[in-house]
Amino acid sequence: MLDQNTTLELITKAKKGDESAKTKLFEENSPLIKSVIKRFLHKGIEYDDLYQIGTIGLLKAINNFDEKFNVKFSTYVVPMVIGEIKRFMRDDGAIKVSRTIKTLNLKIRKYIEEFNRENYRKPTPQEIAKKFDIDEAEVIFTMDSAAMPISIYTPFEDDSKSLLLIDRLNPDNSHEKMIDNIMLKEVLKSLDKRDKKIILLRFFRDKTQSEIAKVLGVSQVQVSRLENKVLEKIKDKLSVM
Repeated sequence: MLDQNTTLELITKAKKGDESAKTKLFEENSPLIKSVIKRFLHKGIEYDDLYQIGTIGLLKAINNFDEKFNVKFSTYVVPMVIGEIKRFMRDDGAIKVSRTIKTLNLKIRKYIEEFNRENYRKPTPQEIAKKFDIDEAEVIFTMDSAAMPISIYTPFEDDSKSLLLIDRLNPDNSHEKMIDNIMLKEVLKSLDKRDKKIILLRFFRDKTQSEIAKVLGVSQVQVSRLENKVLEKIKDKLSVM
């Protein structure tokens, strides 16, 4: 693993056309690219094609990186590679979703969120179909067509402190963990103040629902409902990243 100073030196040389420096950067970051593209497997694009697309993202990262960003190069690479793959899937890849389906999917997702907020459960496919006056099969097709790889932040229903799937991953898998942390950080930024507070207290400070209830001035049951809704928000946001 290269240190930051060596990486910066190689980036500077690579920008000036030094092919050996560029090759070294590609070799060092190849495991990172492979970790990223695992999220996009089984979507109709061959592994080798995904890897080639990922290398394009890495090349763009090399050309655009500036040490003034005050982040590690590997941290900068991840969103560049993800962005390149998603751009390919949207514009040229095997997955092509019409604007009509995308629009309907957004309406369905909004309805599910509103229904869940009012009824404390998700609507059934039959209820969604009735709401939008479409067949149940069309509901399933629309939601599946717009779906991206399953989120690793799916909550577990148990009494342990490790309530997210990410907590069950191999802790030695540093590339995967770094990617997950980058994505989670971006999602947390988008949450409102209350939702963010619940997540921070619950999963970063190991507070119980009862302790959080006292902080927020609500009941433990309300905290449980709020927590489930926030996790659903996070899962939905991560599923489309």
